[in-house]
Amino acid sequence: MKYHTLAIATIAAVSMQQGFCSSSAHWGYTGDTGPAHWGSLSEATALCGTGTQQSPIDISSSVKAVLPALSFNYKPIPLVIENNGHTIKMGADQAGVLKIGEDAYQLLQFHTHSPSEGAIKGQRADMVIHFVHKNDKDQLAVVAVFLKAGGAANPVIDTLWNVMPKTVGAAQQYETQIDIKRLLPQDLNYYTFEGSLTTPPCSEGVRWVVLKDMVSISAEQLTQYQALYSHNARPLQAVNNRKVRSSN
Repeated sequence: MKYHTLAIATIAAVSMQQGFCSSSAHWGYTGDTGPAHWGSLSEATALCGTGTQQSPIDISSSVKAVLPALSFNYKPIPLVIENNGHTIKMGADQAGVLKIGEDAYQLLQFHTHSPSEGAIKGQRADMVIHFVHKNDKDQLAVVAVFLKAGGAANPVIDTLWNVMPKTVGAAQQYETQIDIKRLLPQDLNYYTFEGSLTTPPCSEGVRWVVLKDMVSISAEQLTQYQALYSHNARPLQAVNNRKVRSSN
């Protein structure tokens, strides 16, 4: 399958502005640059240590509320995939829009963590996909979909993992089309809360949507991913005074 290296200027510019890419300070998930030290790496990452609305969190309790419906208006797009040294990231700025009630957010990219960043009643999933969106006011909304290993293989994950870069490098585009909606569960009930980016600079003011239902992947798919990233998940953060609302 032919591919070429992309210089995705639009995504890169927005990513740097919104903190999707790594900050100027080198960071990682272990040792002296691990999560416990993010807040002291540089002035730009200080919020990782001082913020009061940090993500991820353990959703140990929630308040039932009448929440707006989710509408994922995604269309199939060419596969764009990158190993950026922290995760496997897929470019998706042409995929479409998430509507939360009347609020519209453009999908920018989605990426993966193992184990899941975030937990429900103390239980973390095997993996999580974060779908990163932005509205016309530059406000972010991240949708988290937990993945559970041991079931049938997910066909979209198969497509991604077949070309998953083993080394760090620029994004690569393939002719293969992917249908992102096949990474979503059928039941779209969710939790929501105000949080942050889960990597430096840990910017707050992010609208988090955590889908309650998990998506099945195979044990082999989990093993493939963990051969590259066995633990690229930030520890759970204090909930503080935040309320988590539940759609049912």
